[in-house]
Amino acid sequence: MKIAVLTSSRADFGIYLCLLKRIEQDAECSLDIIAFGTHLSKFHGYTIDNIKQAGFKNIHTITSLLTNDDEASIATAFGLTALKFADFWNSHTYDWVLCLGDRFEMAAAVQAGIPYGVKFAHLHGGETTLGAIDNIYRHQMTLASQMHFAATEVFAEKITQLTGTTNNIYTVGSLSIDELDGLPILSEQDFKRNYKIKEEFALLTFHPETVSPEQNVDFASETKLALTALAQKMLLVITMPNADTFGSVFRQMLLDLQAGTSQNILLIENFGKLNYFAAMRYCKLMIGNTSSGIIEAATFNKYVVNVGDRQKGRAQSGNIINVPFNADKIIEAATCALQLGPYLGDNIYSKPGTAEQILYHLKADNYEEL
Repeated sequence: MKIAVLTSSRADFGIYLCLLKRIEQDAECSLDIIAFGTHLSKFHGYTIDNIKQAGFKNIHTITSLLTNDDEASIATAFGLTALKFADFWNSHTYDWVLCLGDRFEMAAAVQAGIPYGVKFAHLHGGETTLGAIDNIYRHQMTLASQMHFAATEVFAEKITQLTGTTNNIYTVGSLSIDELDGLPILSEQDFKRNYKIKEEFALLTFHPETVSPEQNVDFASETKLALTALAQKMLLVITMPNADTFGSVFRQMLLDLQAGTSQNILLIENFGKLNYFAAMRYCKLMIGNTSSGIIEAATFNKYVVNVGDRQKGRAQSGNIINVPFNADKIIEAATCALQLGPYLGDNIYSKPGTAEQILYHLKADNYEEL
C-alpha cells in the first residue's frame, strides 16, 4: 500500500512522527513525504532538514510560500500552492494521502487533489477555533476527505454533521501524545544545558488571530506589556510564530521585547518535537494561544494561560485558564497558575494506540477494496 503524508510545518511533522515511523516499518506499506510551506522557508528555520535528519528518504518538496504575510500574500500563496499541487497530483498516485489540521497551505494542497480523486485521510477534523480563519480550512479538508481520525467523540460528531455520514470516522485520540512514554526526551539537566537555561522558566507561544487581523497590533502591544512584567519574575522561553496572516507583527514584537529585556527572554525559532516536549515537561507553566497548550499540555501536568480567541471553541481539559489579550489579566492568570502547582487531572485528548489504530484502519480499507 502506497501512503503519502502532507506536511507543511514543524508542528504537523512533529505530530505525525510516531505514525510515520510505524508506516515506514510496515512491510506492506511504502511512504512518501510531501514537504512544503514553512519547511522550505529559511525565515522559519528551514525545517526540511528535520525531516531529513529523522532518516526519511522519499521526500518530495514543493515551494509556494511567500515572504509577506498580509491578506493578499496569504491568498496568493494559497493559489500558488493549489497550482503547484495540481501538477503534482497529475503525476503522482497513492492509496492514501494523510493531511492534518487546519493550515491554509494544507487546505490548498487538498483542494487541488479533488479533481484527481485523491483519497485523503484527515487528522484532527471536527475541531473548532473561532479566533482563526483556519477553522474554515479545517472543515474544507474534512469535506474533501474520505477517512477521518478525530481526537474526541465530540469532534467525530461534528465530522458526521459536516459530511452527513458516519462512515470512515474513527475516534483515535491525539497523535501528538501517542507513545509519549517511549520517546527519548532529554533529561532536565541535558535540556537546560543545551539551551543555557539556569533557572525555572515559562514556555510561551503566540500566534496572530487571523479572524480579526486588524486587531493584532493591539494584541501584540498588550502581550509585550505582560511579558515585560513577567520577565522580571522568571525566564520566558518563547517559540516564534507560524506563517499566519500578520504573524510578523508578533514576531517583531518578540524581537523588540528581547532587545529591551534580553536577560530573561529566550527566543527559539524551532525546537523540534523532542526538545519542545522537553520544554513542556520542565517548564513551570505555559502561556499563549497555541494548540499544544490545549492538546498536549495536560499530559505534561501543566497549567496553561490561554490568551485570546484563537483556540476558542476547541474542547479543553481542566488545566486551561482563559484570558483576553489584556496585560493585567495575563499577568494575574500567570501568577495564579504558578501558585497552583502541577495539574493532576485528565487529558481529554489522550487515547492509547493512536498511531496503531490509524494504520489499522488505512490498511483495512485497502483490503476491503481488494
